[in-house]
Amino acid sequence: MKNTIFGVAVLLSAAAMPALAQTATSGGSTPAIATPGTQNPEAPVPGKNSFTEDQARERIEDAGYADVGDLKLDDKGIWRATAMKDGKSVTVALDYQGNVTAL
Repeated sequence: MKNTIFGVAVLLSAAAMPALAQTATSGGSTPAIATPGTQNPEAPVPGKNSFTEDQARERIEDAGYADVGDLKLDDKGIWRATAMKDGKSVTVALDYQGNVTAL
């Protein structure tokens, strides 16, 4: 009898775990890293950023910006810089997902 009750408890616990995991990570449907051609509509997204300064500069340049300057990582994990695009000076941001956004 004890084995049966224990077995049922284990099965119920196992069934509840996927639901718990889904609620714990329900921060959105975008991946941790942006894929080419996609952009998180909430960008720039704060979070622990693993891009080095050189990688951040390259990612911003790859998005079509030139003369990237004054590149700094802020306290929210977002790289911020000034850059040129279409002959205009703009402020840009790069978040941990790889989203490049003009501000």
